[in-house]
Amino acid sequence: MKILFYVNSKQNFRKSNYLGGIEVLNYDLHKFIKRKHYAILTNSISNNIRKTNWDIIISSNDAKVFNLIKSKRKILWLHNKLQIEKAFRKKQLFPILFNKIEAVFVSKFLNNITSKLYFFKKRIIIPNFLPHIFNGQNDLSNTDFKRKKIVWSVQREKGLKKIIEIWIKKINKLEPDAELHIFTTSKLNIDNLKKFNVYFHGKISRKRLLNFYKQSFGMICLGYDETFCLNAIEAMKMQLPVISLGETALNELIVNNKNGLKVNNLMNIDRSILKLLSLNRVERSKIGQTASSFTKKFDSRNIFKKWTKLISN
Repeated sequence: MKILFYVNSKQNFRKSNYLGGIEVLNYDLHKFIKRKHYAILTNSISNNIRKTNWDIIISSNDAKVFNLIKSKRKILWLHNKLQIEKAFRKKQLFPILFNKIEAVFVSKFLNNITSKLYFFKKRIIIPNFLPHIFNGQNDLSNTDFKRKKIVWSVQREKGLKKIIEIWIKKINKLEPDAELHIFTTSKLNIDNLKKFNVYFHGKISRKRLLNFYKQSFGMICLGYDETFCLNAIEAMKMQLPVISLGETALNELIVNNKNGLKVNNLMNIDRSILKLLSLNRVERSKIGQTASSFTKKFDSRNIFKKWTKLISN
């Protein structure tokens, strides 16, 4: 079987340690399917690719490719919202309407908010999965909680300024040893924030981020517009309870007081942060282990079985 993975991205797939979330998922799924089939992962369309009669094209968030390349089956792997007006503006609408496309949604939430007017041949839900670097990680990796580090590692910045404000005014005063570590390409004014134990790290490799998770206490992921939130399950795998508004797809991932804490209002998030920071060693270990156990359903081996079934159907 000849399978083409197409990702509309400028990232270099050879530098897998620095790939973005969607790209690393394509990279890992491609490696898995390549074991059994002839499969190519690409972000460009060469003449050879155009001339090949593909059995399946799997494309991430880009339906335009289906008008350019021949294939027996067309699978659109949807990670992001695709409103009608956005699809029209980005020239996605007509390729979707004029091709018999099987749509794979990464969450129930994304499926529900995607218009039924698209007339997909099939609508399938297959959750995202933990990248290969998390395979074999010990579920009991967090054994030392001396330093109370809270992590923000999502690239979306909505709510970040308010979180920093709340940290300075409330958290830092009551928990002066607690640290907020922000992994994002944010260009916010960060002068003098270190005195409040707020640190910006920029973009780093997944391996370094994984090692930082091992040293940390919890994660903040507000989830205003998340269609899945790979960062959340990565953090939970490393025993980090996730503090969230519990909106969008994060509502499917977080069980309150089990693997994280849901907040009904951003202005009250300080209570949940302080609650997490106040847990003793046994309590913190329990919620961390529950969070890690929860992610077993997102182990790549389990999710790849769903993809194998889809492809072989």
